[in-house]
Amino acid sequence: MSVFSSKGNIQHIQCTNSGEPFTNDTKIIRKWVAAIGKNKSIGPDGISGEILKLGGAAMIPYLARLLDITMNDGTLAADWKRAMVVPVHKGGDRSLATNYRPVSLILVVCKQMEHVIASYLR
Repeated sequence: MSVFSSKGNIQHIQCTNSGEPFTNDTKIIRKWVAAIGKNKSIGPDGISGEILKLGGAAMIPYLARLLDITMNDGTLAADWKRAMVVPVHKGGDRSLATNYRPVSLILVVCKQMEHVIASYLR
């Protein structure tokens, strides 16, 4: 299942930085890596938040480079487009499908990069 649409229905947004490549501040990535919950659900890649936290400062330059490449190329890695959909019980009779809601589990790295991009947009 794809989390993102592969259709070209998103309009192109004109960049105001005169074509300069996107570069990010590693302080923001360091902040988000520090905020990763160790008990968060593992995504389709099998990498937990705890592994990213244990990598600590050694992983920051690689995550920064990954974000730079993603933003400058305007593409997402194929793995970032996958999610595991898990049913979560809302309450009531467990035998009725209507008492469940779907939750998409995406990659922890992708989730953190979304937070980094959102902080740049704000």
